[in-house]
Amino acid sequence: MKFDRNQLLTLSRKILDGIMDENNHESFTSRDGHHYMYNWDWFQGVALFGIYRCWRETGEQAAFDYLIKWFDEHIERGLPGKNVNSMSPCLTLSFLWEHTGNEKYLEICREWAEYAMYKLPRTTEGGIQHVTIDSDNYQQLWDDTLYMTVLFLSRMGRLLKKDEYLQESAKQFLVHVKYLSDLKTGLFFHGWSFESNDHFAGALWGRGNAWYTAGLVDYLDLAEIPACVRDFLVSALDRQTEALERYQDADGFWHTLIDHMEDSYAESSATAGFAYGIMKAARLGYIPASRMEMGRRGLAAVLSQIDEKGIVHGVSAGTCLRGSLDYYRGIRLSAQPYGQSMALLAITEALSQEGSDTVKKE
Repeated sequence: MKFDRNQLLTLSRKILDGIMDENNHESFTSRDGHHYMYNWDWFQGVALFGIYRCWRETGEQAAFDYLIKWFDEHIERGLPGKNVNSMSPCLTLSFLWEHTGNEKYLEICREWAEYAMYKLPRTTEGGIQHVTIDSDNYQQLWDDTLYMTVLFLSRMGRLLKKDEYLQESAKQFLVHVKYLSDLKTGLFFHGWSFESNDHFAGALWGRGNAWYTAGLVDYLDLAEIPACVRDFLVSALDRQTEALERYQDADGFWHTLIDHMEDSYAESSATAGFAYGIMKAARLGYIPASRMEMGRRGLAAVLSQIDEKGIVHGVSAGTCLRGSLDYYRGIRLSAQPYGQSMALLAITEALSQEGSDTVKKE
């Protein structure tokens, strides 16, 4: 499956506009009445990384200007409390420090990385407990944690030449893979409790799986880890994507409960995350090249959900770890910044494969 480069560029600009337009309350309004990009949390952190990667691929100056404005305004306003999810924006901030040399950015990243390394609560076996703004989630591992916090920690290990950060990031991936893997399918459960020793509902949740697919291919760019660990994590990705091939709809989508195709809805953010991770992994040789087409079908499905305003539809709202599969089936669909971002990541990967006559930022 081939994509038209000009069409992809046009859609990426529309999606960017969909995120950055602060007057777009109709599509992106949080419970407190603000535009969703007003807050500093994982919703925004994932979106910011997608904007950054789009700028790197396309050179879209408005994207870079927006990132600087967003961070400067939030820093002036005051940052929130530290938890797993609020770490997410710091990944993009670490890249912006390299591009701008703004020492305030680096100071924040140092402080938050130290907190992640030494102060975030740990579960049994040293996994990062998925602490959020409204819950300690005692003794719980969530697959979200890898994307929201561990990518940032590994990035800072490389930037600051702190091997202990890199080793900790590898440990977190290993502990999470150990406890979240479904040995029957090769997919990942949403979470694990060391308190009740179970996977709650045993949900093979779509977006949670996508955090691994999309996150690992970037983690391997960010972190210098032992070859044996790298091979182990890639083998988990290989098995996961092999399973995803069995569960992809004919129209390219995956479902919010991956193995419940008949009674759970098709979901755009998971589909975009899978598309991105699969295409990049196939390009880099982590998985068989034959799976590239599966990723491209996923991207085509996501493109069909983008409206005239650049809003990606069919995205499930924020999802907690729960003990009922019906809970996952009942999560509402709405426009979300992270859905925009996952679509941007998939588009930028396709753009990189289609060839570019634009100057990529180094």
